Amino acid sequence: MQYANLIKVGLLGFTVMAPMATSAVAQNAVLSVMRGSVSSQIGVSVNRAIIIESDRPFAELSVANPAIANVRALSDRTIYVLGVTPGATTMTMFDQDGRLIANVDVRVSPDIAEFKDRLREILPNEPIEVRTANDGIVLSGSVSGARKVSRALELAERYAPDRVTNLMMVGGSQQVMLQVRFAEMNRSVAKSLGSSMSLSSLVTSPSGVTVGTGNVGVEFIDGAGDRIFGSGPDSAGAVGVSFGIGGIAVNVLMEALESKGMVRTLAEPNIVAISGQQASFLAGGEYPIPTPTTDGITIEYKPFGVMLNFRPTVIDGDLINLTLETEVSSIDPTITASVGGTPLLAFKVRRAVTTVELRDGQSFAIAGLLQDDFTDASGQVPWLGDVPILGALFRSAEYQRQQTELVIIITPHLVTPTSGDVLALPTDRIRIPTEAELFLNGQTEGPAAFSGISSQASNGSAGYVME
Repeated sequence: MQYANLIKVGLLGFTVMAPMATSAVAQNAVLSVMRGSVSSQIGVSVNRAIIIESDRPFAELSVANPAIANVRALSDRTIYVLGVTPGATTMTMFDQDGRLIANVDVRVSPDIAEFKDRLREILPNEPIEVRTANDGIVLSGSVSGARKVSRALELAERYAPDRVTNLMMVGGSQQVMLQVRFAEMNRSVAKSLGSSMSLSSLVTSPSGVTVGTGNVGVEFIDGAGDRIFGSGPDSAGAVGVSFGIGGIAVNVLMEALESKGMVRTLAEPNIVAISGQQASFLAGGEYPIPTPTTDGITIEYKPFGVMLNFRPTVIDGDLINLTLETEVSSIDPTITASVGGTPLLAFKVRRAVTTVELRDGQSFAIAGLLQDDFTDASGQVPWLGDVPILGALFRSAEYQRQQTELVIIITPHLVTPTSGDVLALPTDRIRIPTEAELFLNGQTEGPAAFSGISSQASNGSAGYVME
């Protein structure tokens, strides 16, 4: 019984597989791969045509993608091929019996002949090499500036949009040293004139004149030795007059104050950065500012002083594109604020942001940052200050004027690194004194002993070498 079942299952499987085997045999018998491999290859530029000739006559001609190449038969042996779009396609030829003669690989590339001519016209002195790769353009060589690289790439995009490979390198110096000079002048002038008068009983005649200058004040003392009134010790000039009229002592005090001040801020930082990279500089400090948060109070630091951020880009030979941010700030104690009960000070800021183009060694100045503050005030005793002539004794006047001017001068230089054998530090020119030199001779530093690097650096270059 089991053998009978096995025989039935085998016959059923043979019945199912038989049609599949027959179909595969039929397919192998109907379809056969002819000479489908590419037998030759031709190349043509976009919008250019070539004529090719076949060794054998053909009866039928076809192209796989007419959008890449336009193919026409001029005779049974001559073919006209026109490049339409960069790319690759296949051209097939058949004889009169329908047999395959050849499969030809047709590659259409951008018209680099015209591109080379235009490139030589626009950039005549640049050794740029132009090649084709598949359906794109490859540019290589050493170019003198970044701007010329951009021009070459823009022109190449006209002939092969989105299929341009840039292998060009920018030659020449690509490191820029920026010399910056900050100069700020702050002038202030203040003047004040005031007068005071008092009446008191005349105990002893204090008639006379008392003059105070510098830190010497003027005081009116009665006969009992008590101070009636007077000027403070900060008065630069004070004149006091006292006289008696009957039993009344008249005391008159006149105070005059004039102050002048000047503050000069000068900084000359030198910074080096590679083309296209940003560099920064800060000469000053950082002011702590408490900031309330959910976890308590955190401290943030606000930088102040002379700050500089710049980004140089060498675009053409010695032509430099410079993006510059400069700032001069200082703490202003006259303006205060409070955060969480902690007093904070404000900042005085002078800031400039600009973008310029200039050549190696040229300079430009950021000027006109001028501020002029003027304040005046007048006070008087009501009614008495309006009396002609004598009213001046009952009036006080003062004014303050403050002028601030900031000038920034920028000079970029193309530089190259120099050998370390010619470099020196400021500490190489001094020597720590010995105990005998310090205690016996009072010398705070020993005599300079130049040797090796120091002797060369004393008369040689330091830092970067300017071209």
